[in-house]
Amino acid sequence: RMLEQFFAMLSRAVKEHQAKQAEHKTLQERRRKEALSAADTLAKELVDTLNHGVEAAYKNQKKLDAEARALQVHATKFVRQTQQWLAMVDGFNQSLKELGDVENWARSIESDMKEISMALEYAYTGSISKKSAKT
Repeated sequence: RMLEQFFAMLSRAVKEHQAKQAEHKTLQERRRKEALSAADTLAKELVDTLNHGVEAAYKNQKKLDAEARALQVHATKFVRQTQQWLAMVDGFNQSLKELGDVENWARSIESDMKEISMALEYAYTGSISKKSAKT
């Protein structure tokens, strides 16, 4: 009878041990699932945070690209306008040169005409009048 009690007690001890093992295993499984869930949540939060930063950088890059294109268009227009202005200034300078050349030519012709006039007056009258000599 003692042996039966011993085996019964041993059987209960094994059953209690198995029950505690099962309970411990269940607890470990629950904790593992909680840890996995927490890690998954953390990973999602990190990815969302990174994606937000990447999205902001992408939007900023698109804005910069658009502004760079607009700046390129404005710079091209400015260069074209500046070239037109330079051409106009060059044309104006050339016109001024030509005007100066015409003025010099007119003075030269006027001087020659005065000399011819004085020569003709001298040939006709034999003297040069004071009026002709002054001009």
